[in-house]
Amino acid sequence: MCHADEPRDEGLSRRTFFEQMGLSAAMGTAAAGGLGWPTWAWAEENSGPVDCGPPPKARPHHRKAAEGFPPLPLPVTPLRRSEKKRPPAPPALIGKMALGAIRWITRDGKRVKYRDWMTDPADVNTLLQWTSQRLGINYRAVEADFAHFSFDPRELPAVLMAGHNSFTLPDEVRPKLVRYVMDGGLILADACCGWTDFADAFRREMEQVFPGRPLRKVLPDDPVLSAYYKMGDWTYKKGDGSTFTEAPCLETIDFGCRSGVIFSPRDLTCGWDGHEHPRGTRVVIDQARQVGANLVTYLLGTYQLGRFLSSTKVYHEATAPTRDDFVLAQLIHEGDWDPDPSAVHNLLKHARDNSTLEVKFRREDVRLKDAKTATYPLLYMTGHREFAWTADDVARLRRYLTAGGLLLADACCGRTSFDMSFRREMAKVFPDSKLARLPADHPLLKCHYQIDRIAYTPRVREDFGNLGGPELESITVDGRLVVVYSRFDLGNGWEQFPHAYSYGVKDADALKIGTNVIVYAMTH
Repeated sequence: MCHADEPRDEGLSRRTFFEQMGLSAAMGTAAAGGLGWPTWAWAEENSGPVDCGPPPKARPHHRKAAEGFPPLPLPVTPLRRSEKKRPPAPPALIGKMALGAIRWITRDGKRVKYRDWMTDPADVNTLLQWTSQRLGINYRAVEADFAHFSFDPRELPAVLMAGHNSFTLPDEVRPKLVRYVMDGGLILADACCGWTDFADAFRREMEQVFPGRPLRKVLPDDPVLSAYYKMGDWTYKKGDGSTFTEAPCLETIDFGCRSGVIFSPRDLTCGWDGHEHPRGTRVVIDQARQVGANLVTYLLGTYQLGRFLSSTKVYHEATAPTRDDFVLAQLIHEGDWDPDPSAVHNLLKHARDNSTLEVKFRREDVRLKDAKTATYPLLYMTGHREFAWTADDVARLRRYLTAGGLLLADACCGRTSFDMSFRREMAKVFPDSKLARLPADHPLLKCHYQIDRIAYTPRVREDFGNLGGPELESITVDGRLVVVYSRFDLGNGWEQFPHAYSYGVKDADALKIGTNVIVYAMTH
């Protein structure tokens, strides 16, 4: 778990705390609205500092002077005329959202308005400047607020919520955020200085915005950890200057094959801005910027996928009677069991259009405990995360398979957690029959399409070399095929839409494998 540290745990005196913040004690009192140290520094609503980093640098002026002319009577053109020439602004990628109640502080003898999100005003702009130099991609950040935001990801693909203090989203904003994410938008969040008040508030708000979709720790093979830089453990720095190394503390909420919410309960934004201060817990500067580069790359790589997933395809059954009554049942399990909502429909359509089968366009979602599950000749299951079957589920699946059923499974996006879970659970179902490579001459590989060579996604080639043949595994019981498994993704290929970070089989070959499995299930 990630535990953020705050000054309340460091035992700083009132004077020492404000001196380390670069403020006088009097300014701290002013920041409290005249209510004094306990209310300003430790109260749940206003416990955070008012300054983390400097404001953004002023934009350079681009001027082009005209030639000089002899003096002429006004109102004709003056002696010299200079006008600004601004280059086109890069596209807006991330909007930093205004959060926190309005407070007032005294700065340089002037009373100025302050809100919590303004403590590190240059963070995301500095990150995008850094990624522009390192990655060669040019985008900008903008300031935004919920009152004037369109909630259209085509206008602004990502929003950033950052701060120290507790906050509450307006009731009318929550459903709009749901629509924004479902339409392909990304919510980024960072607890500045690792402040727990903000972290607790953000988790509470996400529970209300997305009930039933909890924030979960990022998996080691999550693409956000390898979208540009391949990252292992992170190095964190505490307020006393000491460092320690732990697993990445990112938390995500996933929607299909993409994360729609990415949250860091330990500080990243101070690292993006490149400054140090003696408080909190934060990712060290170099790694924070690498994480930021991964976030930017991930956002760009999954934006179109998010737009695609926002429109789930629904295929309606043809009115003509079917010769074959075949329904593909997808297995519900405790993991993320349906990351590719259009995959099965696309596969069934392909099988109908490219074979003599008249396949019904209907997918049934079933659980192992459902009585109707035993009536379907083919079960399909997939997912990213770990899952486990109960002893009853194990027994039910064993009965189904030994009675004539067939199970097709794949690790969505080639994720390790699902792969490990599937192998473990199948060992419980058939302790004496292990998953083994499907023989190259097996009838399944030639019952419709002749499958000799397979094209894999670039990530597979990068990490596993130039695989050529089908990497399918199987379990055979009493001479009959009962399980077909692919550790490389098939469902992404069935969807026929690019998944930038998938370890999988390319579209055409994924559809061929799926069609052959359907034909095999119906004819054996």
